[in-house]
Amino acid sequence: MSSQKVAIVTGSARGIGAAVAKRLAADGLAVAVLDLNADNCADTVAAITADGGKAIAVGADVADEASVTAAVAKVVDELGPPTVVVNNAGVLRDNLLFKMSVDDWDTVLAVHLRGAFNVTKAAQKHMVDAGWGRVVNLSSTSALGNRGQANYSAAKAGMQGFTKTLAIELGKFGVTANAIAPGFIETEMTAATAERVGVPFEDFKKAAASQIPVNRTGVPEDIAHTASFFVSEGAGFVSGQVVYVAGGPKD
Repeated sequence: MSSQKVAIVTGSARGIGAAVAKRLAADGLAVAVLDLNADNCADTVAAITADGGKAIAVGADVADEASVTAAVAKVVDELGPPTVVVNNAGVLRDNLLFKMSVDDWDTVLAVHLRGAFNVTKAAQKHMVDAGWGRVVNLSSTSALGNRGQANYSAAKAGMQGFTKTLAIELGKFGVTANAIAPGFIETEMTAATAERVGVPFEDFKKAAASQIPVNRTGVPEDIAHTASFFVSEGAGFVSGQVVYVAGGPKD
């Protein structure tokens, strides 16, 4: 069996997940590019392999335990035991509380929180067996509260508590757990938000940048750099932390 470390990055067909998958591959890891539909992962896998990295596409519904169990088994068979998990998969169902349906609430909590639970639970045995592991969870500045995102804010706040508990439970086995809380990142998701509120995306980005101390919006690679650090050997004494990657203070 190869000594190359294996990472699972969920929601990595595009956006932040794709950037993280590419960066970890560039760092020398074999990467399972996991998304709801394996066909959608083709571009990320192709980009990694074109640069000399190793990656496979894996389709799975992270909210479904059986689907995740099968996906992790596929990763073990084709790449080896995963010792790195980046829980990035997520969806938006934004609305004001009085307009938000139970299905909108449940869908967001299921993908973000139950998904992170399912994938981490399925992979943690391999980390414990190896005596080494890294869990990186994607939270958000919306964890602090954001109008029209009661479901998303609750899910992202939950990711922080989940992260800190993992750090406590798994630390003695050589496994760290940390969370990244992005601010405004230029992705299809933020573009969809701009469309929903009826603002051209360029204007939406410009307005956001004016409120950010570094005077620009983020890009997926900003998050990938942070994930790379958390996964690195040099971050072995960093665990249970939530890092806000938002260009400066929220207020």
